[in-house]
Amino acid sequence: MQNKPFRFGPIALNTTLTTNLLNPPAASGGVNGGAASQYILLTHLRFVNKTAAAQTFSLWLGATGANAAGTEVIGQGKSVAANDVYDWYGRLRIDAADFLVGGADANTALSIEGEGEIGVA
Repeated sequence: MQNKPFRFGPIALNTTLTTNLLNPPAASGGVNGGAASQYILLTHLRFVNKTAAAQTFSLWLGATGANAAGTEVIGQGKSVAANDVYDWYGRLRIDAADFLVGGADANTALSIEGEGEIGVA
């Protein structure tokens, strides 16, 4: 079976660092079709700063609405220069129980968008 490319966003980040940004969808089958969890392979994130000052963002991977110590994943206080972008490339698997959460130091100064693949576990 082959994964399907997908994208999400853009989403304006706010100062609530526990905002749910991304979570795989639930899957359910038809009659006797069963259900399988889905997962995301995140390969690219772009952060766009539309302001005339540097802004920072932080992301965590874990429970819904949580940013517990030890779950930091991308850009803890990572600065994005004024009127610039920051691109992250990698291969981060996000399972059905995982939520990518985070925010920025200023409301709606940064936006996030991303690409990856979605598949069935």
